Amino acid sequence: MEPIVLAYVGIGIMVGLTCVGSAYGVTIAGNAAVGALKKNPDQSGSYIGLSALPSTQGLYGFVGFFFMSPYLLPGMDWYAAAAIFGAGLGLGIAGLFSAIRQAQVCANGIAAIGSGHNVFGMTMVLAVFPELYAILALLVLILIRGLIPV
Repeated sequence: MEPIVLAYVGIGIMVGLTCVGSAYGVTIAGNAAVGALKKNPDQSGSYIGLSALPSTQGLYGFVGFFFMSPYLLPGMDWYAAAAIFGAGLGLGIAGLFSAIRQAQVCANGIAAIGSGHNVFGMTMVLAVFPELYAILALLVLILIRGLIPV
């Protein structure tokens, strides 16, 4: 196996898992929004905002691809390939789980807003906490990128 194959597997895992996490997350929050619309349709803007939050992890995977793509070169060494694979795996797993857990926070907030509680701002604050770990994983990817010899 050539080293570039391992690097591409890492990129695929990164983009795939972050996008799957975002798809699950948006679905979890969207389902809660549909239920809340039945009770309180006047708050649809809040529901949409909270439902969209878990989509950002997929974007982090996409950004990670652009950070690593200049290093995907034929003849790359095993060190660079392993770095790309590890960074991709880390961001992929962090993005997957943080999107799903963030969506659960958003879904609870949507349900509370639908019941008439004024918790949009607090839900936004609390929903940022799981996302911080996806951001941290993206930052680690960027730091690893800086260690890969050109």
